[in-house]
Amino acid sequence: MFGGSSSVMTFTVHEASAPPADRVDRADALEFVKDGFSWLTAIFPPLGFAGQSLWLPLTAYAVGVSALVAGLGAVALDPAWISLIVTALNIYLGFELSTIKRWSLDQDGWRMLGTVTGKNLDECERRFMESWLPSQPTMTTSRDGAAGAMPSSSTGFNTGFGSGSGSDPRHHLHRGLAAATRMWPFGAKR
Repeated sequence: MFGGSSSVMTFTVHEASAPPADRVDRADALEFVKDGFSWLTAIFPPLGFAGQSLWLPLTAYAVGVSALVAGLGAVALDPAWISLIVTALNIYLGFELSTIKRWSLDQDGWRMLGTVTGKNLDECERRFMESWLPSQPTMTTSRDGAAGAMPSSSTGFNTGFGSGSGSDPRHHLHRGLAAATRMWPFGAKR
């Protein structure tokens, strides 16, 4: 109880406006944005922004801080106060990096699918995929080679509850993940 770390991470999950048709490709293209403080951004914001491919905020930061420092220097403010103001701005940006990333995705037409929590990114991805992937349509190929989408169940989202064989929700999850694995282009046996 006291020996282990019990920190929990929260991620928001985002999907592009025109996702791939195949659910495995869609899953691969999802963006997980960590909610929380970014030490890298608080220490040196240009690296934090560049690490998240936030080029517009990086440019705005460079221009804004340059103008702020020049303006405060022009009014003969003590350099220690200027340094304190820039440090406070950097710490604020450390708290807001995830919000800036989500804003950037929204501007590019991405939509938020939901949130997920876990001990690390791998666990969060697994937990999200376990609930999201089985509800996504699979791609089928007809005899003439035309591809089409087929829902994962006749009712859309498969809850896994019902009568008869396979009423265990894990059975349906396993079946959905097994189908996704068979469609995976790398290393899966066909």
